[in-house]
Amino acid sequence: MDLPGPPTQVLASVGTAAPAGYPSRVCLITLSGGLFALDLRSVREVFPVESITPVPGMPSVLSGVTNLRGVVVPLVDVRALLGLSTGGTPPKFGVVIHHGANQVGVLVDQVPEIRTVQQDQFLPAPQTGEAAAQPFVSTILRIEDRLGGLLEVPTLLAHMDSAGSRAGNT
Repeated sequence: MDLPGPPTQVLASVGTAAPAGYPSRVCLITLSGGLFALDLRSVREVFPVESITPVPGMPSVLSGVTNLRGVVVPLVDVRALLGLSTGGTPPKFGVVIHHGANQVGVLVDQVPEIRTVQQDQFLPAPQTGEAAAQPFVSTILRIEDRLGGLLEVPTLLAHMDSAGSRAGNT
């Protein structure tokens, strides 16, 4: 699969520059048992999902909306986009991600954890297979004995916008 370039450089929490092109702090999430990471700068908050209100006519990736302290937040289930199983126990938590003025809640299996990561924990993503297979995964992250994909929030949100536009035109 052809993947977009690495995420933008961020500053480490100790005030030194992070290694070229990789985040220094990530939010680790679990989707269908698989490990994924989000650049912590793109994460607003984590919350338990108490209810989801379906929205007719929206793309299938949009599970619905929820009320988060008086704010309506769209909830997306990205498992199908990543080629993961959508069966089994429904996700119980949401992670609000943002890029610019766009924000959505991504449904996740478990309460995420925050980690500081080093450049040597990032591995090149495979460059084989269908070009559009996982355009949201920019690189592979090694955390202890686990491997996970680093999700590109701007690419994911752009996909949500284009899917919403297509659904609105049908």
